Amino acid sequence: MPTQLSYAKSNVITKEMEHVASVENIDAGLLRQGIAEGTVIIPANINHKNLRPIAIGKGVKTKINANIGASRVRASVDEELEKIRLCIKYGADTAMDLSTGGDLDKIREAIINEAAIPLGTVPTYQVIEKHQTIDDLKKEDWLDVIELQAKQGVDYMTIHAGVLQKTLPLLKGRVTGVVSRGGAILVRWMKANNKENPLFTQFDQICDIFEKYDVTFSLGDSLRPGCLHDATDKAQIAELKILGDLTLKAWKKDCQVMIEGPGHIPLNEIKLNVELEKKYCHNAPFYVLGPLVTDIAPGYDHITSAIGAAVAGMHGADYLCYVTPAEHLGLPTPEMVKQGIIAYKIAAHSADIAKGIPDSRQRDDELSKARFAFDWEKQFALSLDPETAKKMRSDLNLGADFCSMCGPDFCSMRLYSKTEGIKTHNEEKSNVEFKHRLLTKDLKKLVDKKYMAEEKLV
Repeated sequence: MPTQLSYAKSNVITKEMEHVASVENIDAGLLRQGIAEGTVIIPANINHKNLRPIAIGKGVKTKINANIGASRVRASVDEELEKIRLCIKYGADTAMDLSTGGDLDKIREAIINEAAIPLGTVPTYQVIEKHQTIDDLKKEDWLDVIELQAKQGVDYMTIHAGVLQKTLPLLKGRVTGVVSRGGAILVRWMKANNKENPLFTQFDQICDIFEKYDVTFSLGDSLRPGCLHDATDKAQIAELKILGDLTLKAWKKDCQVMIEGPGHIPLNEIKLNVELEKKYCHNAPFYVLGPLVTDIAPGYDHITSAIGAAVAGMHGADYLCYVTPAEHLGLPTPEMVKQGIIAYKIAAHSADIAKGIPDSRQRDDELSKARFAFDWEKQFALSLDPETAKKMRSDLNLGADFCSMCGPDFCSMRLYSKTEGIKTHNEEKSNVEFKHRLLTKDLKKLVDKKYMAEEKLV
């Protein structure tokens, strides 16, 4: 079955490429070239019928992902649908269903039917949920689940194929060991069975499934650092090099690839981590979780990670996986999902401005003009979260040329406008309304005059 990559290699521009080029306002030919080179991907399973395709990678806007999913502690199809609707409402570009409890097939099917955005999964979670054990799993169990999810319409899957027997000794000295759930499961299986990673040994078979449905690889970072102490260590870098080798294998099979990245990284190491991924993984799109730049803010990790995400994006990361306030603490609520999305929309947009993505700052400039003119409604319309902005403004009416921080006497923009004789939006609006009232009054006089004249003729 042809994939977006095979089409691109054959110099064919697909309808998905045309759509993306239009949305991104870029040349479709350049987009096709990026896909052919592996620097850009369009995750688009042929069975995801209601999909609005997006591009991730070099030269396009930085994208964000929102994780959702039920657990064995709390599982509800309705709640997951509420979360996916919030993802769409607040602008997440993709979503990952990381459910580990409930009826996984039913939850996933409902989300795919609801969501026009690309959906990702970690198939290892369903392998465990289905068999309730790790040590006794057969390597074929992974292939069965991968095929099932691909057939359902999943657009990309996290495949933890880079953690190998030879990398395990490198974990010695870590504070938090293996923090990737999928990675930890595979490490446990490898040690229990004294065998190599089944996702690595069966990588060709996985490629065959992915090529059949055009599923994109998200090559998982099983050994990502879970704290600052473990950042950029030998284990992490060794796995990154293996992921680079697997990328070349997948490309030969016409499968699209992106690379997952850390994790917890100090600010001063983020640029290096992006550069290493681009070097070892042949400029494949880089998908980062955060990174979190400090470990001491549980309950606020949507902030600690958004700081790192903005810096990573500025230096070339292409795709940002959001973190919610509940990270490290529990399953996020719908409200926490919203907070995570907004934090990452800010990070991605900031990165795009820094990267010089065309037209990325236009919205900022338009909002600034509206702010200077005290055009509150336009400010709300241009903001990432209009509802919250309106709520915070509710203490004053929309006709006021000031906010409650400075009041009418100390508002700098109000003072400057008065000094320079610049009319604010509300003054202009009032002037227009006054003229309209005068006009209406004059028209009434004319109508009355005409009526009286007609009465006299009668």
